[in-house]
Amino acid sequence: MKSLTVNQIINAEFETSQSNPILRPWDISFVVADPSLLTPDNSHDGRWHMFFHTTFGIYRAESEDGIRFEKPKKITGRAMRPNINRIDGKYYLFYERTRPLFFNALNVVNIAKWKSEIYVIESSDLINWTDPKPVITNTREYEKSERGTEISNPFLVRENGFNRLYYSCGMTFIKDCGFCEPTHISYAESGKINSGYISAKKPLISPDKNNPYLNLCSGCLKVYKLSDGYIGIQNGIYEKDGKSHSAIILLTSTDGLDFEFCKILVEPGMQGSNDWMNQFVYASHLVKHGNSLRLYFNARDTSDMLRGRECIGFAQAKL
Repeated sequence: MKSLTVNQIINAEFETSQSNPILRPWDISFVVADPSLLTPDNSHDGRWHMFFHTTFGIYRAESEDGIRFEKPKKITGRAMRPNINRIDGKYYLFYERTRPLFFNALNVVNIAKWKSEIYVIESSDLINWTDPKPVITNTREYEKSERGTEISNPFLVRENGFNRLYYSCGMTFIKDCGFCEPTHISYAESGKINSGYISAKKPLISPDKNNPYLNLCSGCLKVYKLSDGYIGIQNGIYEKDGKSHSAIILLTSTDGLDFEFCKILVEPGMQGSNDWMNQFVYASHLVKHGNSLRLYFNARDTSDMLRGRECIGFAQAKL
């Protein structure tokens, strides 16, 4: 990714794959969500590895082509929204660590307050992992809300040995969904990969009633350092025609902190008669594969909490 220019990303035209969705929920989980991938050139075994979460924790699935994935294997419970990184031959998996499932259920009906933080586990083979270690805990008032404290959606950017973790925080209740989405986006910095992070004094991005793609809350942000600047890929949550929605938008930046809107990448309903992404297009991960870009994301067909299902698919663009 670092060899690409900002204009190459701006000029890329993404089309959703006809193979979508490539991963659907199974058993009693309603969701498979928040994909984070290792491409063959960035894995120790030359295979694709996709990390994602279900209702019951974070899983890993392998693939030869990044489209057809083998049976997923569970990595850890009490876990959501993974971000996998390979640095100097070691894997670092950052994720949102939650309370046990029982407490999560109580939060949905507004009986117990939510509490989550960002943790990391490490591995050399993607099979054996270290014990979970807290990385970002609640230190700022803007991370709190009436429904609890949520610190989520970690995404690591490394530059010249310095580490910046972007993350989502706060909780905004989305009425037609019956659950909360992240209010703000912030970041924390450290000279170490797995400890010592200090959060910014104020959020990077907050809801904006005048922004048609950000008028409810901020969703999540993934940031990429390119050869001549930065891009951000965000899915804000917005209201339109009395319903909530989410779309994936492209942002640009010169410093990775001050972002400007550029264009829409993926909107709800782009899959035609296949309604799996009819109302929401959520968290994504952009990867380069050969002479093309793949934007993996999860999507939801309807806001109804009981009928809605979240699946994973991807959009592709030629360079």
